[in-house]
Amino acid sequence: MKKNRAHGLPLALALALLLILPAFSSGSSSGGKTSLPSAPAERMTPEQEANALYNDGISYRDKAAKLEKEAESENDARKKEKLLAKAKDKHEDSIKKFDQATKKNPGNYAAWGNLGYAYRKIGNYPASLEAYGKALAIQPNYTPAIEYRAEAYLALNQLDDVKSVYMMLFNMDRPRADELAAAIDKWLEKKKADPSGIEPSKLEEFSKWAEQRKQLASQVSSVLKPKNERW
Repeated sequence: MKKNRAHGLPLALALALLLILPAFSSGSSSGGKTSLPSAPAERMTPEQEANALYNDGISYRDKAAKLEKEAESENDARKKEKLLAKAKDKHEDSIKKFDQATKKNPGNYAAWGNLGYAYRKIGNYPASLEAYGKALAIQPNYTPAIEYRAEAYLALNQLDDVKSVYMMLFNMDRPRADELAAAIDKWLEKKKADPSGIEPSKLEEFSKWAEQRKQLASQVSSVLKPKNERW
């Protein structure tokens, strides 16, 4: 019996060593040190988070614009409808990102402006005007928001507001004024085909005003444009 116990002791030790050795061997592969969990990445500031969300929103906005451009050149009605539906989805995705960006950084006027743009694109004009208003409360001379707000006024048939904005932009940002003039032309083309929601006399008066503005803008451009002199 004593002999059996003497032989049994080394066997128990051997088994214990077999259980212990893997724990040491796993650490020895990295220079004898056991691996430690990596330190957490440095957290972004609210402003940095807002910028990242804003950039995501811009990505969705640009994708929507691309789909809308494809829809304009599509002759098949069903395909056009599908493209516009996809564009609307992208605008709604951008709304989520811009909205989150404004919550992280309420002073980000560009995020407010783009939020207004996206709301306008899906037809939510009250929310669009509210977002544009917040952008301009922060940065009154932010002309993209000024111009796009005028396009929301167009959709709501608030023509006196459109006129006021055009005159403002004509004096402070001619390219934006020209952009609004192009939007007015498109609106007039649609309204002449379907004048629902506006009195014919008001539509006619606004059409004449737009034509006069266009002629004046052309005259001013020809005066300001430098002449190419020949020697």
